[in-house]
Amino acid sequence: MRLTPVAFSYFKKYVQREIAKATGVAVYKPVQGWREVRKKRWYYDENRPWTDAAKSENLPNKFHKPVLIEPIADEEWTVFKGDRMFFSTAASHSGIGEGVLLGLGNPLLDITIYTDTIFLQRYNLKPNNAILATCEHQAMFHDMVQNYNPTYIAGGATQNSIRVAQWLLQRRHSTTFFGGVGDDYFRHILEEKAAEVGVKVCYQVHKDRRTGICGAIITGEDRSLVTELGAAELFTEEFLHQEDNWSYVEKARVCYVGGFVLPVSPKAVLSIARHCSLRQKMLVMNLHATFLAKHFADPSLGIMQYVDILFGNGDEAAEFSSRAGFNTTDIKEIALKTAALPKANASKPRIVVFTQGKDSTIVAFGRTLREVPVTPIDHELIKDTNGCGDAFVGGFLSQLVQQRPLEECLQCGSYAARVVLQNYGCTFPPVPDYP
Repeated sequence: MRLTPVAFSYFKKYVQREIAKATGVAVYKPVQGWREVRKKRWYYDENRPWTDAAKSENLPNKFHKPVLIEPIADEEWTVFKGDRMFFSTAASHSGIGEGVLLGLGNPLLDITIYTDTIFLQRYNLKPNNAILATCEHQAMFHDMVQNYNPTYIAGGATQNSIRVAQWLLQRRHSTTFFGGVGDDYFRHILEEKAAEVGVKVCYQVHKDRRTGICGAIITGEDRSLVTELGAAELFTEEFLHQEDNWSYVEKARVCYVGGFVLPVSPKAVLSIARHCSLRQKMLVMNLHATFLAKHFADPSLGIMQYVDILFGNGDEAAEFSSRAGFNTTDIKEIALKTAALPKANASKPRIVVFTQGKDSTIVAFGRTLREVPVTPIDHELIKDTNGCGDAFVGGFLSQLVQQRPLEECLQCGSYAARVVLQNYGCTFPPVPDYP
C-alpha cells in the first residue's frame, strides 16, 4: 500500500515537469532539492542568494564550490537556505534565460539606399569607401530619407553581433544591449528595429543630440559608408550603474563589449570587466579596428587582464602585436602571445580568435593553437560582405551563453557569417536553419 502513494507522487511530478518543459510554466522548487544542484553546496550565510554579497561568498577561493542559482529578478524575495524558490523550467531545460547575453557598444542606425554614381558625385563620395560624416553630409542623410526608399537596420558592430545572437537563440530578450542615442526620430526607428529581433535595448538618451547613423550608398557591387557617431559617443558609467540598468549586468552570463566603446566610455567598460572577473562570468571583447589596438595595449587602462575571449582580424592582430611589443608579424605567434598575457581571473585560460577572411581562422586557447578552415561559399551567392565579421561573433556568442564546446561556437559563427554574406547588410531570414 505504501508503494501506491509513492508511485502516484512520482507520476504527478513527472507530468508536471514535462508540461512545464513544453509550456514554459514557472514552478516552485526546494533549493536543495533542485536537480541542477544535487550533491553540491551553496552557502547563503545571512545574505539573499542573488545578491553580490552572497555571490562573493561562493567564489572558487572559498572552501566550497559555487553553484550559481538566480531567481527571477522581477519578484520580491525573502528566501534563505532550504526555502523554495521560483524557477522557469523552460529556461532551465533549454539553458537560455532572459538577459543571458549583455552587449555594450555604439548603436548606429544603418540607412541603406540603392542608387547611381550621380548621388556619390553630389556629396563627393567614392564608390567603395568608408568615412566619418562632415557638415556637407548632413543634407545627404536628409536626402536619403526623404527622396529614396531606405532600408533601416539597427546597426553598429556590437549591436549587429547581439542581434545575430538573439536571432539564433530564438528566445525574446535573451540579449540586452547598452549604448547612447539621441532624442530624435532615428532613435525610435533604432529601438523598433532592435525590438523586432527580440533584443532588449537600454539606450541612454541624450537630449539635443542626434542618434548615430551610418549611411550606406550601394552602387552596383560597391558600398560607400558615411558614419556620424552622434550620441553614441556620450555613453556614461553613471547610466550603467543606475539600479535598474545594473540589474541587467548582474543577470548576464556573458558580456560582450566592442572595442569602439573603449575610447567613448572606458570607465563603463572597466566596470563591466571587473564585475565579470569577480563573478566568474565571461568577458568577450573585439579589437574592431586597427586604431583601437592602442587602447587594448595601454598598460594604464589594463583592460586585457579581464578579457576571457578576444576577437580580431589579421590587420588588427598585427597592430596589437606592434603596440604590445610582441616583435612579430606572424599571426599564429601573436595569437599565442595574446592568449598568454596575464589575467586577473587566471582560472580561465584566455581564448583568442583571429579571422583572416577566406583564410583559416586562428584560435589560441591557453598554449594550444588551432587553424580552423573557412568553408567556401559560391561567389555568386555573396551579396554583401558588410557585417560578416559581426555575424561570426554573434553566432559564436549564441552558443557560448549555452555553454557549448568551443568547436560548436566556431561552427555556429561560420554558419551566421555565411547567412549574412547572402543578404544585404547585417540581415538574416526570420528563423535560423541551424541545429
